Amino acid sequence: MLLINDYKFEITSTATIMFIIIMYTSSHAFRYYAKYTIFSVLSYISATIFLPLMLWRPRDYRNGLLPAWGGRQVSKILGIKFEMKGKENIVQNSGCVVLINHQSCLDLLVLSEIYPVMEKCTVISKKEIFYFWPFGLASWLWGTIFIDRLNAESAQRTLNKTGEAICNKQAKLCMFPEGTRHGGPELLNFKKGAFHVAISAQCPIQPVVVTQYFFVDHGKRTFDPGHAVITILPPIPTEGMTKEDLPGLIEKSRTAMQEVYTKSSAEIKAKYYNS
Repeated sequence: MLLINDYKFEITSTATIMFIIIMYTSSHAFRYYAKYTIFSVLSYISATIFLPLMLWRPRDYRNGLLPAWGGRQVSKILGIKFEMKGKENIVQNSGCVVLINHQSCLDLLVLSEIYPVMEKCTVISKKEIFYFWPFGLASWLWGTIFIDRLNAESAQRTLNKTGEAICNKQAKLCMFPEGTRHGGPELLNFKKGAFHVAISAQCPIQPVVVTQYFFVDHGKRTFDPGHAVITILPPIPTEGMTKEDLPGLIEKSRTAMQEVYTKSSAEIKAKYYNS
């Protein structure tokens, strides 16, 4: 009886694996959902598997290099290749606010590329993420700054401390100024938060532009292997600026990022996706 059960299990397992392989190779919708599942599961694992090592140096930016390494392996598994340009523009000997256009949850893989290139990177997240353990604990250990979005006074105090960290610890605060995910040809209007922090800390803004994810189409449910270019733009100084300079700073930053976003996206589309 045991041999019969083992044989049935083997047949069932083989049939299941064959079904998954056939569906993955023949159905773009199945592949779309499968890849996002793989992305979610492996990203969670890569963020939490290094917890024992992170505990030795809590709140140290170097802890973020461990899940970043894992994220780069996830990119390889998904068939996504990132090319980085403009490393010579990285702010040196100073903290800064890093602005990145926000397209999808796959931007986590962009952060995985940026972390080992820019030293002392950190991010801001809503405080609810901290309670999603063990991921929340891992996020805290690699230096994530948690804010209470429902408490404006508390959030402002946190941002003020963030400005101090940028000045004193030369931290690089990665933020998505659009505030929401958007993968269209035009960047959304930028929120003011990142620019308030930069002016408060009198630190430069480091724009980073990622080309459109042409390999993903949410409408058609396709997720193919693909290429993306990450361009690090020259820093924009804020020294001597006040709140009155905020609108001009936002416009200058968005214009610079939009120009590169449009040009670099067109170039990569022509090179890899017009065949």
